Amino acid sequence: MLTSNASLRASALMLLASLIWGTAFVAQTVSIGKVGPFYYTGLRFVLGAAVVLAVMAVRRRPDPAAHPASTPRRLLRDGGLLGVLVAVSISLQQIGLESTTVANAGFISSFYVVLVPLLGLLWGRRIGAGVWLGALLAMLGMYFLSVRSGYSVRHGDWLELGGALFITGQMLLLGRVAPRHDPLQLALAQFVVCGLLCLGAGGLVETISLEAIRQAAWTIVYGGALSVGVAYTLQVVAQRDAIPAHAAVIFSMEGVFAALAAWVVLHQALDARALFGCALVFSGLVISQLPLRTLANGMSARLRRTASPQAIDP
Repeated sequence: MLTSNASLRASALMLLASLIWGTAFVAQTVSIGKVGPFYYTGLRFVLGAAVVLAVMAVRRRPDPAAHPASTPRRLLRDGGLLGVLVAVSISLQQIGLESTTVANAGFISSFYVVLVPLLGLLWGRRIGAGVWLGALLAMLGMYFLSVRSGYSVRHGDWLELGGALFITGQMLLLGRVAPRHDPLQLALAQFVVCGLLCLGAGGLVETISLEAIRQAAWTIVYGGALSVGVAYTLQVVAQRDAIPAHAAVIFSMEGVFAALAAWVVLHQALDARALFGCALVFSGLVISQLPLRTLANGMSARLRRTASPQAIDP
């Protein structure tokens, strides 16, 4: 078996989260012009927190002995830091979409695929050859998927890059703190902090009305209940059993699912170049699952045994 059952389960959950995030990107784009970026993000995360709270209300009470390192103070600290990182990242992405193209945003936001393993080295995390190759293939795939002729750097691109940096920090931090806490409690703390911060920022610099909320209602519900309440919670659960660099490669499938969702819902064409990019991202996902070093060592040992002279019976 190439990976443990826990690792396979984590990979499946992260792939499902990528599917939800990718389809939610359509809703995120449609919301522009109806609700300000801070209010939109804040409402999404407050709704996501409500979904998690509802699940916690009906589930069996968690055993405190299962997470001995978790205390209310540590939970608030770790969840709060995650919430701040997510709030800054998502807000920069949403604001950047107002002054750049969706193609530019999709490509630049995917930089976390290579930033996570690079910065992970500073935390002493050893990254396997398969993950590195998978990350590079995913990044190259996002280039073919997103970048077209006439590509130019715009003001919003710098905001998208900032968002990629902060989400990189969130993935690395989550990889460290997720095993310490109950996943639903950690997700709830993260969502509440993010939602309150963004609603507070929206109250300072944006205006909102009931009519605007009504017009953007389906994008808020989809982006809040599914993208936040379900997908971000799946990320917290999955990263308990996943290396952040490995997770980043799987999450890069978000771009592929976003392109497919735009094709189905918004009727945006997928040409041969975009399909080639999707294939590269998927190839990176598959390769990142393989222990290339172990496979190479096994193949080398087999070749040595084949090449060694056989003993001759007298």
